[in-house]
Amino acid sequence: MKNKVSKEFEKQFGTTGTLYTAPGRFNLIGEHTDYNGGFVFPGAIDKGIYAMIRPNGTDKVKVVSLDLNDSAEFGLNESDAPEQSWARYIFGVCRETLKRGGKVEGFDAVFAGNVPLGAGLSSSAALESCFANAINDLFNDNTIDKFELARIGQSTEHNYCGVNCGIMDQFASVFGRKDHLMRLDCRSMEFEYFPFKPEGHKLVLVDSRVKHELADSPYNKRRASCERVAKRLGIETLRDADMAMLDAVKTDITAEDYFRAKFVIEEKDRVLAVCDALNRGDYETVGRCMYETHDGLSKDYEVSCEELDFLNDVARECGVTGSRIMGGGFGGCTVNLVKDELYDNFIETVTRKFNERYGHKPEIYPVIVSDGARRLED
Repeated sequence: MKNKVSKEFEKQFGTTGTLYTAPGRFNLIGEHTDYNGGFVFPGAIDKGIYAMIRPNGTDKVKVVSLDLNDSAEFGLNESDAPEQSWARYIFGVCRETLKRGGKVEGFDAVFAGNVPLGAGLSSSAALESCFANAINDLFNDNTIDKFELARIGQSTEHNYCGVNCGIMDQFASVFGRKDHLMRLDCRSMEFEYFPFKPEGHKLVLVDSRVKHELADSPYNKRRASCERVAKRLGIETLRDADMAMLDAVKTDITAEDYFRAKFVIEEKDRVLAVCDALNRGDYETVGRCMYETHDGLSKDYEVSCEELDFLNDVARECGVTGSRIMGGGFGGCTVNLVKDELYDNFIETVTRKFNERYGHKPEIYPVIVSDGARRLED
């Protein structure tokens, strides 16, 4: 991937530049809790975005996307927003850096990635983190701290891409550390690294390769449900709610809002339970919590789909320790914690059964926990 990007940069611009990368992420547990002030438990993966960048001495940005076989050119003023949706991620990073008093000048860039699109691995956050880190390095002497880099990516989603996301994806892409997961308190922004090398188990993502496009924005609708319940409870976010509080107002809110809040309240507690279980080396509890999360995402939060529920059912049948939807839902992948001795049978079985049911094979991605956004040394 690095050589591919470097060669294309030289072809496009007749010179060379500096290579940067930022990873996608997986989340062991803690889904849809970040924008509710709760806890998440992500890690960076060994797949990401790679970009070669070089200042060009102008006030224009010229970017080539190898994967999309497309290019964009734009200025750095608010009125210069590019038409291509992919280019708006990079434009947004430039604008959000400038809004914070950072320096951005014109540059040339070529980028490509090996984060599977639509699989819930946050390719957009990897793109934002890669360019935010590069701009910080090239134009600001790395004076913008890492949390602000993550917020730049988050604000890009909010203000330029129409997604009212939480901070988890960008945080994981920026702060990732090899062989560690990170428990992030999404209210205080305090976090702790947890060593994660699950002996006797493998982590694997099974990508359904389906994505159900819906007419409205299901993500934003669910966030609005959570905000309505929090307002009714008189609290800032559902972080401060428990089931007794929710049940006390059950007759005052819609059934839909009740079940959305129920999932979030139970999920924030599961994250803490998984952290405690990992400290004990208790992977059975980790797995049980993963299955509970899947059930909640499917039945209460209603962000699953037939294909993801099928993958989860096959995992149970194969004796997989834990399995759940990962990401926003409505397609994408499941994350699975599998005992070593069951791994080969699970991969063969889930591939065969899914192909028999849906007419195509799922993609299989073993998870290797990796480092976060960084400059690549020559």
